[in-house]
Amino acid sequence: MELVCLDLEGVLVPEIWIEFAERTGIEALRATTRDVPDYDVLMKQRLSLLDEHQLRIGDIQAVIADMAPLEGAREFVDWLRERFQLVILSDTFYEFSAPLMAQLGWPTLLCHRLLTDAEGRVVDYRLRQPDPKRASVKAFHSLNYRIIASGDSYNDTTMLEEADAGILFRAPDNVIEEFPQYPAVDSYQALREEICRASERDITP
Repeated sequence: MELVCLDLEGVLVPEIWIEFAERTGIEALRATTRDVPDYDVLMKQRLSLLDEHQLRIGDIQAVIADMAPLEGAREFVDWLRERFQLVILSDTFYEFSAPLMAQLGWPTLLCHRLLTDAEGRVVDYRLRQPDPKRASVKAFHSLNYRIIASGDSYNDTTMLEEADAGILFRAPDNVIEEFPQYPAVDSYQALREEICRASERDITP
């Protein structure tokens, strides 16, 4: 059996923090795992900025409610689910994801939790487990699944390394240059073709 693991933001939906940065005008909130490889450093920076500007969980959720998946993402997800088992492995949070996952047809999502206080201030975050994307692929391997994985950022590279086949999708030049061992594509059609090429079955893109 083959299972496809995808990142969420940048692969199927826009980057939530970038969208929020554009709405609030806080340029520093545009930083993502494309820019800052250490996720803990990145999240502490984000939490500090939210506190500094007195922004609450509801402010972020209001922006997400107006967001939509990337063009062609829903059709790509539907194509995948007809041919493979599909799991989304993301460093987003369940408190963010529902509106976007509904638009994608509710594929399985494994991600993290945010901690908020009574006033809606985001005070901390909780990872599902250390190195969660690599750990998830290892767990799927233990269930005898063959894994094809795709992502766009530094935090996806451990998932790609652990997978049987890894593919970069719309990754920035710095990530592509640092990880030349993975094919890099920038359209859903090209990603379909790479997934089919990586599969042990005869599948038409």
